[in-house]
Amino acid sequence: MALLTREQIQEIIPHRDPFLLIDTVEELEPGVRVVATKYLKPDESWFKGHFPQEPVQPGVLTVEMLAQAGAVCALSLPENRGKIAYFAGIDKARFRRPIRPGETIRLEVEMIKMRGPVGVGKATATVDGERAVTAEITFALGK
Repeated sequence: MALLTREQIQEIIPHRDPFLLIDTVEELEPGVRVVATKYLKPDESWFKGHFPQEPVQPGVLTVEMLAQAGAVCALSLPENRGKIAYFAGIDKARFRRPIRPGETIRLEVEMIKMRGPVGVGKATATVDGERAVTAEITFALGK
């Protein structure tokens, strides 16, 4: 059972449809670690053009999903409530396997550094236990 639903996620981060890209939060230790999920419906709009003959999840959208999960982790801290976590950088990104319609992505982010309003998370997206995307994502907190 989910720890946080989409509605509860929207109480923490400002993203809304069509750009709220996580469905649930399964585990959360505010400011430390988060595990979220995203089920890729076969009719997701991006599959129509990426690629019509062989639909594949765009890697940059998977990185955005990881960033949104990381934002839930950072913004769950009481002192960060109501702030926005802006993308500040992506390092060491690796795309290890294609992700396809109908699959569920497990999005894990562990905060590895925080200095003032800037933080870095170690991010991993998996499907059925197999690594699909890894990256270090940097964010900056703003009002």
